[in-house]
Amino acid sequence: MHDIADEWLTPPERLAIAYAPRALRPAWTGLLALDRRLADAAKTGREPIMIQLRLAWWRDRLAEPAADRPAGEPLLAILVAWDDERAALGAMVDGWEAQVVGEDGGAALDLARAGAIVALARMAGVAETPALTALATDWAHGHGFRGADLPRALRPLLLIDHFDHAGEKPPWRVMIGAMRKGWLGR
Repeated sequence: MHDIADEWLTPPERLAIAYAPRALRPAWTGLLALDRRLADAAKTGREPIMIQLRLAWWRDRLAEPAADRPAGEPLLAILVAWDDERAALGAMVDGWEAQVVGEDGGAALDLARAGAIVALARMAGVAETPALTALATDWAHGHGFRGADLPRALRPLLLIDHFDHAGEKPPWRVMIGAMRKGWLGR
């Protein structure tokens, strides 16, 4: 898991995952690393057909039960944690493809990311509520969490959002805010 995290995740994302419950860390790592891998596959400047072929490979692998997936791809090994919720990850592939072909301006990708957060909450035993769906959607749209009360399982979202909106604050202040959000959830 550390190799995937070191290769595909930013230091703030790795710190955010450290505040997740231990049992959910592989799921968080897999989700964030998959999103980065899909972004890399859909990189601007590549031929659209090549992008679609790369994304199709991920779509096909994620549609398979974890036991049927090929060995050798470390990210697929981490995504075993998502086996019961793999449809949410497949939706992320579809969202990236919709963005590449210009169908929706990124709305499908935002919706898929929000759906993946709700799926991760289900994996943690958190009840799916309209408020949770709204929070996940706000995060996917980049609106932030002012005053939001997230369950501990979703606390990494607070930290990721915190670092994304740190702006020009002094580094010591950013880190104190991150620790407060990580420990207290606010």
